Amino acid sequence: MKLKSNSSMKKRIKVTGRGKLLHKKAGRSHLLTNKGAAPRKDLYGRRLSEKESTKIRNLIPYKAG
Repeated sequence: MKLKSNSSMKKRIKVTGRGKLLHKKAGRSHLLTNKGAAPRKDLYGRRLSEKESTKIRNLIPYKAG
């Protein structure tokens, strides 16, 4: 039987070519002119730990490979 993927996780998680999981941090939609370049870069892709990745891979079985 085919599993159902969690739709909210499919939208929030990016899977890299090597299978690592990334997600965007909050606070990236507006008020970025007051922040420097380094804080803005830090807001983008945070790699998930192995413990978190294991839980999320169960929620998105076909995307996470």
